Amino acid sequence: MRLRRILVPVIGTQTDEEVIGLACRLARQDNSEVYTINIIILKRDLPIDAEIEPEIQKAEDILARIESIAAKQNCRVDTDVLQAREVGPAIVNEATEREVDLILMGASYKMRFGEFSLGEVVPYVLKNAPCRVILCHQHLT
Repeated sequence: MRLRRILVPVIGTQTDEEVIGLACRLARQDNSEVYTINIIILKRDLPIDAEIEPEIQKAEDILARIESIAAKQNCRVDTDVLQAREVGPAIVNEATEREVDLILMGASYKMRFGEFSLGEVVPYVLKNAPCRVILCHQHLT
C-alpha cells in the first residue's frame, strides 16, 4: 500500500501525539504528505463562516503543538482549521477533497451506559471514508 497523502484529524488530547508520531513514521516510508485538521463545531443557529475567536485560537494552538511534535520527527505537516456542523462528515469531506490514501485517527477511551463506546465520529468515518482508515486507540495506564 503506497501512501501519498495522509489525513490526521486532531482534537487536542494526549492521543494526538501518538497519532501524529505514527503519521510521520508512515509518511517517511513513502515520502507522503501529512495533512492535519482540527474541526470547530458550529451550532446550527450560527452561520458556517462565523468567526468564534476563542475556538479558533484554541484550534490554532492545538495545530501549533502538532507542528512542533512533527518537527521533532523531521516531518512537515500542513495544518488547517475547519468549521462544520458535524465532525464525521467534515473528516470524510476533507479526505475526499484532498484525495487522501489514509485517514489516521485517534480514539479516546469512552464509556457510555457503562460500556466502551467509539462515539459517533469513528463509526461514521469507518463507514463513509473514501480510503483506508487506521484507528489508534488511547492506551490506558
